[in-house]
Amino acid sequence: MGTSVLSLRIDGELLERLRDHAAKRGMSVQDYVVRTLIRDDFDERFQAAVEETEKFYGVT
Repeated sequence: MGTSVLSLRIDGELLERLRDHAAKRGMSVQDYVVRTLIRDDFDERFQAAVEETEKFYGVT
């Protein structure tokens, strides 16, 4: 899989918060944001799978 560039314009306060969160984890802001996006994508797909399973088994 190749890579692409995504450019964002964000508020200075938000950038500082991202820097703080990333620093606590020993990561760059870029890596922190990418990991957050990947985790959110996984969470959404996992939730969709759970909902489909519940529909299949009739769980309410």
